[in-house]
Amino acid sequence: MRTIDKILEEIKEVIAKVDEEEIKKIVSVFKKEIRIFVDGEGRSGFQAKGFAMRLMHIGYNSYVMGETITPALKKSDIYVAISGSGKTKNTLSNAKAAKDIGLTVIGITSKKDSPLAKISNFVLEVPGKTKNDTGVASIQLLSSLFDQSVHIVLDDLCLLLSKKDNLSDSEVLKNHVNVE
Repeated sequence: MRTIDKILEEIKEVIAKVDEEEIKKIVSVFKKEIRIFVDGEGRSGFQAKGFAMRLMHIGYNSYVMGETITPALKKSDIYVAISGSGKTKNTLSNAKAAKDIGLTVIGITSKKDSPLAKISNFVLEVPGKTKNDTGVASIQLLSSLFDQSVHIVLDDLCLLLSKKDNLSDSEVLKNHVNVE
């Protein structure tokens, strides 16, 4: 079997374990008038940035924590924290602060019993192997399986949001950068 085929099998195994009902609940709380803040460190941070970009493309007000243009959080906002272990120091600290302000916190983690999951209003468990533990077994290094699976799950969430909002490719293209 080719290595890439094994990677695809691993991703399918993880995705099959993601709770579709939890995704639907999360879709139901996203509204165009609500600002969405995303957070994560390392490769989880890259997934968060990609998610924020796609949310912007489909017309949502999204911000990445730590960027110079990120505004102050308000109680009516949504906070999406991505951490494979569910205990990444900065991500967890920021999520706790957001929760204290009154934001709805969505935790995306491979550990349903992690500190991040415990403080989250919604938990999206993506049980791919992370750098310090097991999860779904993987031939890949560190948290690659978690990162890849999170990317697909977040693309699914955005697709569901775009369908809810009746968006077409041509409408979404209007929000895509036009100077490249």
